[in-house]
Amino acid sequence: MEEFINCLSKYSTLSGQHIELITSKAKLLNLKKGDCFLEVGRVAKQFGFVMEGVLRVCWYNEIGEDITRAFIPEYHFALNVSSFNNETPSEVCFEAIANCKLLVFSKKDMAGLANAIPGWNEILLKITATALTNKSKVSQNMLTQDATTRYLEFLKIYPGLANRTPLSALASYLGIKQSSLSRIRRKII
Repeated sequence: MEEFINCLSKYSTLSGQHIELITSKAKLLNLKKGDCFLEVGRVAKQFGFVMEGVLRVCWYNEIGEDITRAFIPEYHFALNVSSFNNETPSEVCFEAIANCKLLVFSKKDMAGLANAIPGWNEILLKITATALTNKSKVSQNMLTQDATTRYLEFLKIYPGLANRTPLSALASYLGIKQSSLSRIRRKII
């Protein structure tokens, strides 16, 4: 819980009373490797924070291949903003690629926190803006960099994650074939 409060504190100062309220609303969710925090076609009902493990955000193309779009490691937020806010079916899946522990808050709990904590919605807006800015930067790099540079950038952004990620998911994220990723990794090591 301390890591979650530390992440929130980057965006605003919280009183002891507010921290107690937030803590009282948090529920622990355990996912096993392969379980989904959010499935394609389901409406996002929970706001999550990864305490342990890694989620991958993926979708399925027209021939049924899964395409990895992002990874959510420890101490990062897990939320499909559009599905959660608009109550629309998710077009992506949030899948555990390792056993995970998440702190989760229901939509009702989030609304209760917004009513009780001045500036709560602004904190969430700042978190969302930061995440979207980072996502945009990574997406731009993915379009302009060669495969080796993309892999090196991945190693910089997600230290230690390459060894915890299935090769197929990492290759999909980088937009290359597994055999190409294996060659790149051999050259770098």
